[in-house]
Parts: sequence; structure tokens; C-alpha cells
Amino acid sequence: MVIMDDVLRFAQVSSAAIDVPRVMALVSDPQAGAVATFVGAVRNHDGGRDVTALSYSAHPSAEEILEQVAQEFVNRPGVHGLAVAHRVGDLEIGDVALFAAVSASHRVEAFPVLEELVNRIKAAVPIWKHQEYADGTKDWPGSTDQSSEPAC
Repeated sequence: MVIMDDVLRFAQVSSAAIDVPRVMALVSDPQAGAVATFVGAVRNHDGGRDVTALSYSAHPSAEEILEQVAQEFVNRPGVHGLAVAHRVGDLEIGDVALFAAVSASHRVEAFPVLEELVNRIKAAVPIWKHQEYADGTKDWPGSTDQSSEPAC
């Protein structure tokens, strides 16, 4: 989804690699003196354990919910542009899993909105992480039921 006439410029869940410069460019606005960004990258460890593989699964409603969450932030004071992308499928260590960008008049407006946006995405959007570890074990971090895909 791309909305170029509104503050929400982009909200997408996709198996394609996130084109960070393209998504960041979507929030460009001549009124904005600040662009705050968040890159959520796949790391090689979690909870003191070595991660060897990772995949993200999404509920079919994930993109719609991502857009709804992003819309919660478009009327914040000073915000001029907002874009978010979350990747699903098999990712490699170092890949970008989540990218968010907020343009605002000033940094004091951009940073808090970006942090709250990322926290809301992680809490509300039905996307689940499945990790494999160097010791051969696997799990769904954040899920109490490690036997199957977490419930939404």
C-alpha cells in the first residue's frame, strides 16, 4: 500500500526484502526538519543463545492491522510522513525485518512517535518469529505454547 496524499505514506507486510532507501524517501516532506528511523535487523543471538535461522509468519490480516496501527500516529502534532514495512518468510542474520520512518517538524516530535509506533507494531500486529538455535532447538519467542504457531 502506498498513500501519497496523506501522512501515512506506506504500510506493507511482504516476503520481499525491504528497500530501506525507497521507504525512507516516501516520508520526505519539505515541512520536516527531522526524519527518525528504526531498523529492526535479524541478530545472531537471543537470550544468550546463538540463532542460526529465523522466519516470520503472519496472519492474513497482518498488513491491514499494520496499516491501522500506523494510522493511530498520523495526527500526532508535527508529524508529516510515516512509513512502515515488515518482512515475513525466511530471513538471514543481518536482514531487515522491520523498518519504520517518521518525518516531523522537529526531532522532539519524531523520536517519541517512532518509539511508540514500533512498540505498538510489536504488540498488535499478528506476526510471529520462529527461531532455530545452534544447539538444534527451535522456538517461537514470546509464545507460551512452543509446540505450534502462536495464537493471535
